[in-house]
Amino acid sequence: MGASDRTLTGRHLVALLFPLVLGGCASNLIEVRKGSEQVAVAEANAVDQCKRVGTTTVSVLAEVGFISRGVANVDANLLQLARNEAVSQGGDTIVPGARPEIGKRTFAIYKCRP
Repeated sequence: MGASDRTLTGRHLVALLFPLVLGGCASNLIEVRKGSEQVAVAEANAVDQCKRVGTTTVSVLAEVGFISRGVANVDANLLQLARNEAVSQGGDTIVPGARPEIGKRTFAIYKCRP
């Protein structure tokens, strides 16, 4: 195996690991606002007795260049952003709504607990 073969293998390794590193870093860049861990995620039929306080449409990058982030990572980021916004609006429950595209989603925000 010549020196150029080792370099090519190293490049392949970097190309394979880059999406994993990128996905992990992107998830860590989302702020976890104090109180957001207490915000529940509910179905629309479970908030009949709650007060609707607003809505939010949140978005994150689903692709960076030619690299697609995993749907689970994108959805986790969207949920965290919606929970953060619920705290800002005085809500304690979010209901996922329309998803016009991967990386973007609307959430209804409710106040269900006293």
